[in-house]
Amino acid sequence: MLVEAIKQEIGQRSGELRQQPVNTIYFGGGTPSLLTMDELTGLLERIRQEVNLAEGAEISLEANPDDLQPELLSAWRESGVNRLSIGIQSFHQSDLDWMNRAHTAVEARLGLDLVREAGFTNFSIDLIYGTPGLTDEAWVENIRQALAIGAPHLSCYALTVEEKTALAHMVKTARIPDTDPEQQSRQFLILMRALRAAGYEQYEISNFALPGWRSRHNSSYWNGDPYLGVGPGAHSYDGRFRRWNVSNNALYLKAIQANEIFHEQEELTIENRRHEYIMTSLRTIEGLNLEYYKQVFGERELESLLLRFGRYQEQMERAGELRLFQQDNRILLTDEGRLFADGIAAFLF
Repeated sequence: MLVEAIKQEIGQRSGELRQQPVNTIYFGGGTPSLLTMDELTGLLERIRQEVNLAEGAEISLEANPDDLQPELLSAWRESGVNRLSIGIQSFHQSDLDWMNRAHTAVEARLGLDLVREAGFTNFSIDLIYGTPGLTDEAWVENIRQALAIGAPHLSCYALTVEEKTALAHMVKTARIPDTDPEQQSRQFLILMRALRAAGYEQYEISNFALPGWRSRHNSSYWNGDPYLGVGPGAHSYDGRFRRWNVSNNALYLKAIQANEIFHEQEELTIENRRHEYIMTSLRTIEGLNLEYYKQVFGERELESLLLRFGRYQEQMERAGELRLFQQDNRILLTDEGRLFADGIAAFLF
């Protein structure tokens, strides 16, 4: 019933997408690899009916290693899925046990072999660093194994302890150690340098790709392009309004069936948009485009931004550090600056 409700939402909102071709589709949020083939193909058929899907569109699906079976991989390819995002997290069993992951290290390696055998050349591996007990040597080995497999894309994240989760409770009650910021910073620097040496471009702080293998979906998000999300908890953005669906499955289903409102939305102020552009652009390899900033936010705002940039540079010079710099009419972060991206963005607000 939930899949049918999502199809209904696609139909209701198709008018939002008819003006231009849709270049990316992303099945994520939860475990979309648990969809039956009838459900997945049904969703793709509805999408093709309701929107102008561009030829060669990137169609991605998130999958866990224990879901990667030859028959299923083949069926995904036949349905039109042409990119996989695989939640490996670690190639070490001790890490997977600590994270309470369902798959094993053996399944992680076997699953990636099956992905290649099924003919998927476009796939991404998720890895997590900074977990308590993960040594630098073990982290280097995780990176080495990802490179040995030949993954064209990696998404790598520091472990975060979210409030009101089982992990947060265990940290609070001292059942497990908290994360170590120094360890996380050190392992992030190891990651950046190793992947750069292997020929990967860090096109966004957490995303690395071999030339020509950037995720179009990820890139559109960080470039501030409009996107539409359907299903419980999905977010949408049209350049002016941000919208999010109710996250509770039962409430979402009930509202769809009753033709009631199932989302909230807010209109972004010019200040919201300015802050968001600073934060997202600094995370990318292209950096903050000063000419674009001037065109959108005005000459006076540009002058104010450059004053704040100068003050930050002066602070860093006194501390003997370099975290950001100006080049070709852009503001860019150094490797060390990427460790402080959010704080730098907030300073430039």
